[in-house]
Amino acid sequence: MHASETRTAILTRPPGRNESLATRLRTAGWQVCIWPALDIEPLPAGSAGIPLPRDFDLAVFVSGNAATQYLSQLRALGMAAWPPSCVIGAVGPATAARVRESGSLDELCTIVHPALDAPRHDSEALWDLLAARGPIPRRVLLVRGTAGRDWLAEQLRGHGAEVHAHAVYRRVSVRWDGDALAQLRRWADADCHPTWLLTSGASVEAVRANVDGVASQDWWQGCRFVLTHPRLVELLGVPAARAAASVRLCAPADDAIFNAFVSG
Repeated sequence: MHASETRTAILTRPPGRNESLATRLRTAGWQVCIWPALDIEPLPAGSAGIPLPRDFDLAVFVSGNAATQYLSQLRALGMAAWPPSCVIGAVGPATAARVRESGSLDELCTIVHPALDAPRHDSEALWDLLAARGPIPRRVLLVRGTAGRDWLAEQLRGHGAEVHAHAVYRRVSVRWDGDALAQLRRWADADCHPTWLLTSGASVEAVRANVDGVASQDWWQGCRFVLTHPRLVELLGVPAARAAASVRLCAPADDAIFNAFVSG
């Protein structure tokens, strides 16, 4: 294995999400490429208008982007304060932090989210916390993108909740520029394998679409991967025997991601 194979990181989160992590990795001696796999495009409210938190018992944010875009919509309406009657659910502490940083909450508002040191930050972890609190709220606002998993909505509806899904953004696959594709070809020709950060099924698909045009499947399977959810492993197209050695799983927080890179 080339020495450089474990020292080149490709960060593929959307624009604006990679810079702090990149700085830490570079300080630790890594070469870093910031190649977002997806762009996040805000969506207009639509003809039906914006659902308001006062009309729900629980509002669930499936990502930090969902929180940012929805709260921006509310500010555009002139709504500054979040009603304490509406509990907030977030899939992880990073998403919860986006809500707190908005300045729209007072001390009476409740946010339910997996702890920073929880083994998972996802819909399943949030569902466990919601179920442990007692009866599931009857009226639930689910703030999300146009595409994504329906698992949490199905769990809520299965327990009697009326779920209103509100899409506030869409994810658009990015086609990398010529410089990035040329770098991929050089790595493939030299049999050098970087370590990829992949954080969603859509990002895996977008990255593979870029890679497939310039490198072989065998080269891709020789890379290393830092993934933020176990379900992403099967989307890689990497044989199980290889994946066992080449994949590191971690929570979708910068500290956990950094440790997954440097501890490999």
